[in-house]
Amino acid sequence: MTHRFPIKEIATQSGLSTATVDRVLNERAHVSPQTRRRVKDAIEELTRQESQLAARGRRFFIDVVAEAPQRFTRQIQQATEAVLPDFKPAALRPRFTFAETMSAAETAAIVDRIHRRGSQGLCLKARNTGETREAVRRLKSKGIPVVTLFTDIPNIERLAYVGLDNERAGRTAAYLMLKLLKDDDRTILTTLSQHSFQGEEDRFRAFRSELLRVRPELELIDASGGGGLSPATALEVGDKLQGITDIAGVYSMGGGNLAILRTLEAAAIDPGVFIAHDLDEDNLDLLRAEKLSLVLYHDLRADMRLALRHLLAFHGVGEPPRWSESDIQVVTPLNIPRDP
Repeated sequence: MTHRFPIKEIATQSGLSTATVDRVLNERAHVSPQTRRRVKDAIEELTRQESQLAARGRRFFIDVVAEAPQRFTRQIQQATEAVLPDFKPAALRPRFTFAETMSAAETAAIVDRIHRRGSQGLCLKARNTGETREAVRRLKSKGIPVVTLFTDIPNIERLAYVGLDNERAGRTAAYLMLKLLKDDDRTILTTLSQHSFQGEEDRFRAFRSELLRVRPELELIDASGGGGLSPATALEVGDKLQGITDIAGVYSMGGGNLAILRTLEAAAIDPGVFIAHDLDEDNLDLLRAEKLSLVLYHDLRADMRLALRHLLAFHGVGEPPRWSESDIQVVTPLNIPRDP
């Protein structure tokens, strides 16, 4: 039974003698299960109280930086603000920096500003580039912890990654696509906002590998690079549709789905299967209209709660989560959550 409290303190909390607590902690004989439970409960109570005392009256400035379409960054901000009351008596003060597109240099400049002004932690959704990795290393050298959100950046010694297991999500999408395709279907369209987002790239590789393992005759057409933004996504998809008369399925990893559907409709193409990610306003409307077959969804409030728990634990407030990956939920037009 691991702990960091003096035996006397555990004895006072549990109402047992120090000798009895000592016997429990050292796993000696002649101790009843009820007594062991009282000691265990006392340690858990002391741990919670310690966390509350450590948090009381403390303010934590947390930076949240994300490159994503506004429809998604709005969800990130709403999810973050919704979970702030969970951390009382600590006072968390998030500072949001969002842009629909950020060059590698712009992302590095934002991280360097945080480095100069100070912060108790950074939640970061950014592309995996050399400039970003170096900026995060500079931030870490000042003792500012970093949690990557939704898309990881390997080899930066970040504190944690929080979000979907993106390889697992890609394999799940492939499994569902294979179940929904007809035997004579041949062509699948895939779209990413950017291949430099590690999370989307992991989804793409896993999806392609699993799909072609089972149906090697399928042709994948990749129309990526639109940043999840409607005009750019429509241009990417329209360019790749030249000479194509049929698309059986679409797997959209980066958004812009209304633009994808309109571009397909303009080309007189009606895919039988359309799998997307996230329950933003566009996707909710498309699901209700049954324009999307299904959406792979994860609870952003749960994600932001985990990210903030990691950062607070770094500062000695609370325990770090034992896991950081989101559950994948499959949402169809018939099981849309009441409060997505």
